[in-house]
Amino acid sequence: MLWLGPDEFLMIAPETEATAVAADLAAALGTLPHSLVDVSHRQVTLELSGPRAEWLLGAQCPLPLDLRAFPVGMCTRTVFAKAEIVLWRSSTETFRMEVARSFTQYVVDLLLEISRELPA
Repeated sequence: MLWLGPDEFLMIAPETEATAVAADLAAALGTLPHSLVDVSHRQVTLELSGPRAEWLLGAQCPLPLDLRAFPVGMCTRTVFAKAEIVLWRSSTETFRMEVARSFTQYVVDLLLEISRELPA
C-alpha cells in the first residue's frame, strides 16, 4: 500500500489476488466513506534495480533520489521526462515506476537510450 496523498493510496497486489484483496478491503472499510477503483489495466510497472538505477532515473526525473532525500519505502507522483509516473523506492538499489500504458514504450525507449550513457 503506497500513500500518495492525504486521501489517496495505491495498492499493489499480485494480479491473481487482486479481486480477493479488493473484496477484503471493501469489507474492512464497510460503511466508511471510500472509493476503491481497480486501475490495474491503466498502468504498467517497470522495475529498475542495481547500483546505477538511481543514476538512470535521475537523468530524467527532477527529484533528488539519493537515499537521504528519497529513502527506502518512499513513493511519490512525479515525472520521468514527459511521462507522469508513480515512483517507489522498494530497496536501496531498486525502484518501481508505475507508468500509464500509453507512455510505456516512450519510457522504456528513453531508459534504453539513457543506459547507453551509463558510466563504466
